[in-house]
Amino acid sequence: MRKQGSPSLQREPSGEAFGRKPITARELARMLGVSQSAVSRAFTPGASIAADLRERILKYAAEVDYQPNAIASMLSKSRTNIIGIVVSDMQNPFYPGLIEKLSRSLQRIGLQSLLFNITKGSNLEEQLSALRRYNVDAVIVISATILSGSTLSWATEGRPAILINRVIEDTNLSCVACNNVEGARAIADHFHRQGARRVAYVAGLSHTTTNRERQSGFVTRIAELGMTLSAQIEGREYSYYAGRKAALEIAAGKNTDAIFFANDILAIGGIDALREEAGCRVPDDILVAGFDDIPMAGWPHYNLTTFRQPVDEIVRVVVEMIEGDTSALLRAATTIRLSGELIERRSTGAEPDAE
Repeated sequence: MRKQGSPSLQREPSGEAFGRKPITARELARMLGVSQSAVSRAFTPGASIAADLRERILKYAAEVDYQPNAIASMLSKSRTNIIGIVVSDMQNPFYPGLIEKLSRSLQRIGLQSLLFNITKGSNLEEQLSALRRYNVDAVIVISATILSGSTLSWATEGRPAILINRVIEDTNLSCVACNNVEGARAIADHFHRQGARRVAYVAGLSHTTTNRERQSGFVTRIAELGMTLSAQIEGREYSYYAGRKAALEIAAGKNTDAIFFANDILAIGGIDALREEAGCRVPDDILVAGFDDIPMAGWPHYNLTTFRQPVDEIVRVVVEMIEGDTSALLRAATTIRLSGELIERRSTGAEPDAE
């Protein structure tokens, strides 16, 4: 005999359950004979509701496999526990790994991620309008080199926003980045210790602050060490093929001892071109270094010397900023630069166990 006041359950065959339309909060409330707001409060931690009523609602919800609609909840509350992540350079292997670590760290503090992949050649205004329509608590912008400071300020207006791996001056956007100047100078010092005196620099996108800092740090340091800048090339993008093209151009000049590529994927393309097309031995004929330390950099075929970005520390600092007083991010922009680590490998003549 059914207990009075408890709704009866109609069990469906397991084969039909997969095609069953999810139960709504309104339907659950009608089944239980309570208000829809009571259902909402039962699923909201800290909300005002009698303990026995909450228990009855949650118990029955589990029996009928009811799940709150996260999107509907997001639209009705001032805080959604959703963080928007904007990226525009997914072909660079550095960023998927960073996004994975960032999203996992956000999940550990109860936040979910909503990814906005801004693609080159697309209608930027249309894509960024979508970002403005979503009710996210904060926005994290990862590189997004195709977006200007004014565009990003418009897209994130009224919400806390943090840039990773890029600094935009004269905006209200805070930034957490690797110390690019420190890394570039460490590469120059390493080249000098390895005996290189005529060195080249290959940029990705010359207009970005990330590139300008790496280029300035490298060029300034080699001048201090009495080295010669034999070539300076803009790859126009941070890609494997841009690295290949730049390496062949440098190799044709036959006057370079070492090449510093602005990131690892450029350097990996450069190593393949030097070995396969230019007939150069790396590191016997020419030294090669990159920046980031993506997983491929450590593959035996490349054994790439690089400057490792402090990804774990970057993620930790960003998550702490999101978890803390986000209103401070709206009041004033903050720039935090974190130290990385030089990783010496065989592409510059380092011993295999030097790491």
